[in-house]
Amino acid sequence: MEKNILFPKLNGFVHGGDYNPEQWLDRPDILEEDIRMMKKAGVNCVTLGVFSWSVYEPREGEFHLEWLKKIMDSLYENGIYTILATPSGARPAWLDKKYPEAMRVGKNGQRNHHGVRHNHCMSSPEYRKKTALIDNLLAEKFGQHPGLIMWHVSNELGGECYCPLCVERFQKYLADQFDHDIDKLNQAWWTTFWSHRYNDFDQVEPPFANGEGSIMGLNLEWRRFTTWNMNDFMNSEIKVLKEVTPDIPVTANFMMLYNGLDYRKMAPSLDVISWDSYPRYNNDYESFYETMTENAFHHAVMRGLKKDKPFMLMESAPGLVNWHPYNKVKRPGVHKLACMQAIACGSDTAQYFQWRKGRGSFEQYHGAVVDHLGKDDTRIFREVAEVGALLKKIAPAAGTLVKAKTALLFDWDNRWAIQDVKALSENTKNYEKTCIGIWKEFQKLGVEMDVVGSSDDLSDYKVVVAPMLYLLQSGTTENLQKFVKNGGQLLATYFTGYVDKDTLCYLGGFPGDGLAELFGVISEEIDTLYSSDRNSLCFPDGKKWTVYDYAEILRVQDAQILASYGTDFYEGSAALTVKEWESDTHTGENGRAYYIAARVAPEEMGSLFETMLADAGIAVKDLPGEVEYHQRQGEDTTYEFYLNHGKEKSLIKNVTGRNLLTGEDINETLSLAAYDVAVICKQS
Repeated sequence: MEKNILFPKLNGFVHGGDYNPEQWLDRPDILEEDIRMMKKAGVNCVTLGVFSWSVYEPREGEFHLEWLKKIMDSLYENGIYTILATPSGARPAWLDKKYPEAMRVGKNGQRNHHGVRHNHCMSSPEYRKKTALIDNLLAEKFGQHPGLIMWHVSNELGGECYCPLCVERFQKYLADQFDHDIDKLNQAWWTTFWSHRYNDFDQVEPPFANGEGSIMGLNLEWRRFTTWNMNDFMNSEIKVLKEVTPDIPVTANFMMLYNGLDYRKMAPSLDVISWDSYPRYNNDYESFYETMTENAFHHAVMRGLKKDKPFMLMESAPGLVNWHPYNKVKRPGVHKLACMQAIACGSDTAQYFQWRKGRGSFEQYHGAVVDHLGKDDTRIFREVAEVGALLKKIAPAAGTLVKAKTALLFDWDNRWAIQDVKALSENTKNYEKTCIGIWKEFQKLGVEMDVVGSSDDLSDYKVVVAPMLYLLQSGTTENLQKFVKNGGQLLATYFTGYVDKDTLCYLGGFPGDGLAELFGVISEEIDTLYSSDRNSLCFPDGKKWTVYDYAEILRVQDAQILASYGTDFYEGSAALTVKEWESDTHTGENGRAYYIAARVAPEEMGSLFETMLADAGIAVKDLPGEVEYHQRQGEDTTYEFYLNHGKEKSLIKNVTGRNLLTGEDINETLSLAAYDVAVICKQS
C-alpha cells in the first residue's frame, strides 16, 4: 500500500495551529518571540488569516496585505509553513452596513444585526462578490509563496438563513428536485394531510419558527437544501482559489457530528478533510477512556469522508477551552494522548487553536500554547513541545492509512429524519449514542471500524453494522444486498427501513424496499418502553440480554431465530434472527443478515460481534480494559498505536516490533505506563 503524503515539503507530520499575528502588529517583539518559541515547540506550520478581513480591508476597496507577506516570509525563513485561510467566516462592520443582505435572517424571520461570526447569507450575490474579490487578491498575492501549502476555506461553516434570497433559492431548488412538477412534491410529502397541498413551488416556505413545521418531507428537504446552499457557497470560494492556484490543496474545518450540515455532501469538494476536536476531558459523568474512545469515533467519521488519504486535526485545545459548561484544564499527559490518538486514527496533523492567547474579546481565556504569561517554561508549552518531538520520531508513518475491514453506517439524512419523526420517545431516540456505543465495542475488541454512508461502496468490508437505519436512500437496499450476497456479515437493528428518502412510509411491512427479504423478517409493531420498563432477550443456552427503550414484534419469514423475548405479551417471539445467504462470489463464504429487534446495551452484544468477526475471518485483540489500539499501514510497514487511558500501568501481550518513541524492541509483552503511548513499527 503506497503512502499518500499530504505535504511533501514537510517530510512528516504537521504540527502547529491557528496564529493571529494581526492582533500583535504593534508588538514586533512579541512576533519575533513567537517564532523563537514555535521552533522550540517543534511547530512546522501555522494557519493564518482566519479572521483577518477587517485588517486586510479596513475600508471598502482599501487593502493592506504587506503585514501578511512579512509574516509569511519570516515564518518560511525559519522553516515554518503556512495554511492560509479565506476570511469569510467573519465580516467587517463596513460590509454589513453597506450590504445588509449579507447578514442572515433567523428562523423567526428577523434579520440579524452585525456581529459574532458565521452570520452571512450564503445566497447573497453581494457577499459572494466581496468574498470572491478578497479571495482572488489573496490567491494572486500569495499563491506562489514558497511557504504556502494549503488553502483553508472560511471557518467552521454552519447555520442556516431564512432571508428572501434563500427562500427563493429554496423554491427553485425544490422545483429542480421534483422535476418542476408540484404534484410530485405533494405526493412525496403527503400534503393532503391537514389540507396542506401546494399549487405552485412559490407557495412553499421554509419551516419558519411560526410557520409550517408539520411536514416531515419539508423539514428534511430544508436541511438538505441548507447543505446544498452552503456547499455551493464553499465551492464559490474554492473556484476562485483553484483558478489561480490549481495545485494548492483546499480544506474546510468541520465540527465533530455537526447537526446542521451533511458533511458527506461537502467532502467531495475538498482535497483533504479536516476537523476541530474539543472533547470534555476528565468530566464527572464518564470514564476518561469513554471520553477518549468517543473522540476516536469522531476521528473515524472524518476519516470515512475521504478514505484514500489522511485527514487533518485542524484545531484542538492545548489546555482548555472557554465555552464548555465546565472549562477544565487538560490533566498532565492528556495532551500527548489526544494528539497521538488523532495520528493513530489517520490524521497527518496535530494542530491547535490557538498559538497565543488574545488579550481581549470572546476567546481571551481559550487555551493556547502561549499563555498571557508569555513564557516557554509552562506545563502546557512543555507538553506541546513533547508532542512536536514525538511527531518527528514517527515521521515515517506520515501518509500511511488506516484500512478497516468493518464499517458502521451513519447517515445525516437518517439522523435528521429520526430527530423529526413523531414516533418512539422524544427522550430516548438516541441515534448518535446508539451508533457510538456499537462502534466503541468494536474498538474494545481491537478491531478498526470505519464510519460510512449507506450509499458508500462496501466491497472493502467484511462486517457492516447499520443501527436504526430508519430512512432508506435510493439504492441502499441494493447496496446491502450486494454486500451480504458477496459473503458479508450484516447487522441491522429495530427501526430499520420504515421510510423512503422523502420520509414516506413503506407499505407491506418494515423493513421496506426489499429489506424484509434480505433479513427474512417483518416488524409488525414497535413497543416504546418507559425508563422503568425492562424485557429480556433470551438465548437457548440460558444467556440473557436486557432489553430497554424499544422492542419490535417480528413476523419471521425464513430467518433462523437466535433469541426470543422473555416477558410481556410478546414473550417467546423472535428478538434476534439471522438469515444466511449463499455467496454469489463462489468463495465458499456465506453472507449473513442479522436483525436485532430490541435495544440492548452494546456491551452485552459483544459475543454477537465476535461471532460475526470470526465468520468474517477477522481476529480480535486481547487488550487491557483501558487501552486503545489502532493500526496504520504503509507499502511494506505497519504502525501499531497503543494508548493507555488508565491510571495504572498496562501489560499488552502478543506485541512485536520496535517502539519508535523509545527505540526499544518489543518481543512479546508491551509495558505501557499510565497515560502513555507506544508506536510499534513492523516490517512486512
